[in-house]
Amino acid sequence: MEPAQIRIDIEMTFGGDMRNQRMIARLTGAAYLGMLPGGIVGFLVIRPRLIDANSAAGTLANIIQHEALARIGLVAALVVILAQALAALGFYALFRERQPVAAFGIAGFGLVNSAAILTGTAASWTALQLAEEASAMNAAPADIVHTLYQFEGAAWQIGGVFFGLWLIPMGWSVLRSGYFHLGNVLGWILIVGGAGYVVSSFVAVLPAAVDSGLVTILTVPATIGELWTMSALLIVGVRVHKE
Repeated sequence: MEPAQIRIDIEMTFGGDMRNQRMIARLTGAAYLGMLPGGIVGFLVIRPRLIDANSAAGTLANIIQHEALARIGLVAALVVILAQALAALGFYALFRERQPVAAFGIAGFGLVNSAAILTGTAASWTALQLAEEASAMNAAPADIVHTLYQFEGAAWQIGGVFFGLWLIPMGWSVLRSGYFHLGNVLGWILIVGGAGYVVSSFVAVLPAAVDSGLVTILTVPATIGELWTMSALLIVGVRVHKE
């Protein structure tokens, strides 16, 4: 085989691999980004408007009065569930060749987090149905509705343990793969952020006086690492080197 033909074959092979990896990277980044609006809208914006922490009757009244808002919250949660699952599988596809064990960890922890949120969403969906029945039948299962929404919040908190855990093998993969510019920096931010997120889930169950904003502080590195990772995947893709 002529040297020129050998060069062409190598370029076609590696060029195809690079295009595939970059496509996977951008699709994974898009799925990862999809988690952001769903989480903000559903959990941080809508949920506080529905839950009355001091009154089960108040929670029931809010859900009946703002039924459309409650439904939007359910849709937002479903978006997070789907995006989390797709992102977990995307990261597995992206890193499985270079870091197979870490890639499996990312996928496993990410899917468990998605399942935890799914469980909580099923509870809030049930609560909405009970609230609708209460409105139609003039019944008042306020305690049950309130408890189901509290269960949803607990499911998000427990899922946060696995959300933190998936960032640790993700950071390791970023460190070792060579896919990212400044990967040594980003990788450690993700690892530290993942550990902080796990710790924050435990802190969240402590009395409010002990928490005192500590949960927010502990999750800052994770937020920085996630936004950096999303941006890198969507804008740059990944750097793929010929081996």
